[in-house]
Amino acid sequence: MTSTPQPLSQRGHLLTEQINPNSRNLDQLTALELVDLFNQEDQQLISAIAAAREPLAAAVEKAAQALQQGGRLFYVGAGTSGRLGVLDAAECPPTFCTPPEMVQGILAGGQAALVKSSEALEDRADDGAAAIADRNVCETDVVVGITAGGTTPFVRGALHAANERGATTVFMACVPSDQFTIDVDIDVRLLVGPEILAGSTRLKAGSVTKLALNIISTGAMVQIGKVYGNRMVDVSVTNSKLEDRALRIIADLTELPREQAAELLGRCDRKVKLALLVHWTGLSADQGQALLDQHHGNLRQAVQSQSAP
Repeated sequence: MTSTPQPLSQRGHLLTEQINPNSRNLDQLTALELVDLFNQEDQQLISAIAAAREPLAAAVEKAAQALQQGGRLFYVGAGTSGRLGVLDAAECPPTFCTPPEMVQGILAGGQAALVKSSEALEDRADDGAAAIADRNVCETDVVVGITAGGTTPFVRGALHAANERGATTVFMACVPSDQFTIDVDIDVRLLVGPEILAGSTRLKAGSVTKLALNIISTGAMVQIGKVYGNRMVDVSVTNSKLEDRALRIIADLTELPREQAAELLGRCDRKVKLALLVHWTGLSADQGQALLDQHHGNLRQAVQSQSAP
């Protein structure tokens, strides 16, 4: 994999480093004017996502195919971009009851960099490549490299290594392709324009990245059957809030009283998806789990298989 040579020591030409004409008097604004300016600038996030709809859809499809085949989804980044990837990955197990290894965040500097700045580590392309090697990334995996300005060596090194190993590679940046090009399978450009605070990409660039990651992970989970309608039927029932949500899902979809929903959930190993299947089909919990396994965890397909003539 090759990329167009860039003067990495000089990044002033990048869209993310430009001066925003709408905020030249930023230090003279009142608090209310600051809020209004942020609100005005953040309108660009929705337009940026809309403009990237096709590559985002492609990323959803590739991620879903990989996960369905036992592959993994990796987010690779440094600084804000990397932390957002780690955040999205960390939220998949409680939301979709996924094993921790299914969606992983790789952050330059490791776990310590989550709470303490270690931005200098983003300049090490070899570290990015090593992180890919350490996780034995292969052709069944998807690797999403996240870098607001597009030039982060750690991310580029990781993508290069992932590409050599046959993984599907996705590049996510907030600069146009003519400012920084790279050979990947899917190229996602989220163009939100210059930041209110020049160069502070934790602002619009960070926010639009969070939106994009939400779409990729949630979209992939929907496609592999982790959702029924718009309900998180694979929710991990690990605390009182999630138990309440689980019981409400069961009660709403089955019209059972809450007490009966709780009894059903208990009989089904506190698995919402299994509880619904058992209620709708009359199968035992063991039979229901076997049927779900047969349909790769897809509740709708499992239910339809029992009602088909």
